Amino acid sequence: MKKRVAILISGRGSNMTALIEAASAQDYPAEIALVVSNRPQAAGLDRARSFGIPTAVIDHTQFGGDRAAFEQALDQALRDHKIDLVCLAGFMRLLTPWFVQRWSERMLNIHPSLLPHFKGLDTHRRALEAGAERHGATVHFVVAEMDAGPIVAQESIAVHADDTEETLAARVLELEHRIYPRALRAVAQGRTTI
Repeated sequence: MKKRVAILISGRGSNMTALIEAASAQDYPAEIALVVSNRPQAAGLDRARSFGIPTAVIDHTQFGGDRAAFEQALDQALRDHKIDLVCLAGFMRLLTPWFVQRWSERMLNIHPSLLPHFKGLDTHRRALEAGAERHGATVHFVVAEMDAGPIVAQESIAVHADDTEETLAARVLELEHRIYPRALRAVAQGRTTI
């Protein structure tokens, strides 16, 4: 039986699209059962609907800074849709330890760097400033500490002498679209252990 997956987004949803397209294959062990955004205007919502996937908006601004109430609403939506696994795909909210624990070992994130290097934001600029010879993307399980969970998949590319933040970001995004579906497949098939 296929695992039911929810994808959490805040923006355009390019990694979401890569996961949806991968899951459309008959032999893929997961189905995308829900896309949730914390931003009502996220472009990825329309994209998900175009694939016929149910969507939900849980606007964090409606909770007046009460992170616990926001996450309880999010958790309830996931449970209402009988979700097995959660994939963060450009979801721009830090999650509390309570939520992370509720979805422990069942929540993945994609990060545009070779973790443990360049956790957080502005990874491409920081990689260039550091003179990194290689850069890449990492899929990891989500833990309470940001970008610190066990790594499921990672791939790298060479940093070119003439790379800018934009050119490097574009090449890393291609990696992301390749490794996220592969990592979700492994987790959905139970081929990962922590």
